[in-house]
Amino acid sequence: MIGVLGGSGAVGRTAVERLAGFGLPLRVGGRDRARAEAVAGPGGGDAVAVDLFDDDSLAAFCDGCAVVVNCAGPSYRVLDRVARAALAADAGYVDAAGDLVAVEALGDTPARHAVVFSAGLMPGLSGLLPRLLLDGTPVARLDVYVGGSVEISPASAVDALLTRGPKFGHALAMWRDGGVAAHSLAPLRGVSLPGFRGRVHAVPFLSAEMVMLASGAGVGELRNYTVYATENLPEAFATAWADQERPPEAHADAIVWAAARDVAAHGHHYAVLAYARPPAGSGLLPRRVLLRTPDSYRLSGVTAAITAREVAAGTVPPGVHYASEALDPRRTAAELAADALVSELAVPEPAR
Repeated sequence: MIGVLGGSGAVGRTAVERLAGFGLPLRVGGRDRARAEAVAGPGGGDAVAVDLFDDDSLAAFCDGCAVVVNCAGPSYRVLDRVARAALAADAGYVDAAGDLVAVEALGDTPARHAVVFSAGLMPGLSGLLPRLLLDGTPVARLDVYVGGSVEISPASAVDALLTRGPKFGHALAMWRDGGVAAHSLAPLRGVSLPGFRGRVHAVPFLSAEMVMLASGAGVGELRNYTVYATENLPEAFATAWADQERPPEAHADAIVWAAARDVAAHGHHYAVLAYARPPAGSGLLPRRVLLRTPDSYRLSGVTAAITAREVAAGTVPPGVHYASEALDPRRTAAELAADALVSELAVPEPAR
């Protein structure tokens, strides 16, 4: 049985839909049992009221599951809590969010099953899809752009406000010659990028996921940008981070409002774009991968479901992983290309 915690949210509902489509038995958990029952549907699986911050409630939810999928948040409070409960119940674990901080919180906890963090769109697909360009063809430089125009929930806003510091990434930095080159890039304002609507603003942010990608693949230079439809969100984040008197959480409403203004003006759209530039004089042409979706939250649910299926099937070995490394890039891309939530997925042919 696959247990989906936070099954009545946007990410969780989609994870439940896809897992049910895979033919896997489900347990759907949420704070409100009636909402969980509505998601599970008639004959669609068990529906359980669960409080993830209550030890007994969480343990009861995990008991009997082969894999526990966490689609609840906020991730800055969840950290390794659900992962530990899943492992204690002798289950595998998939987190649609989670990052280096959650992995470090889990520490050296023995993992007899696969534990996979960052199984969403970003982080997750944002680190997986660029790997399609690192298949043996020489790459001198990799440029990655992720973002668009989506609503942001209050919990997600707080998560975003707290993702500062080297454990999350480095603002205005790139990866170059084996290390982080601090303060080496400037924002790109009013630029046109394939897959993104109109002119957008791309802010350099070398995430921990991109550091892991660049260092593991031996990429000489990697530039990663967060893409915004307008200046609304960058300005709201800058204001929050410059405020020395109040905690970042006090600015969550401003982040939610800025995102809502973008959606009102530009609609829902989100994209992952990666360019691989070959070495000078190689005679090779640049290659790219592009994914577009109208709903980044629901596509995170698709990614979490695919990851959970792989964990349940035993294709991910025991231990702690990130989805971008645990999933097969080409097989995952082929499956995503056929999904209704992907409006475009352009993938280059494998290198020969």
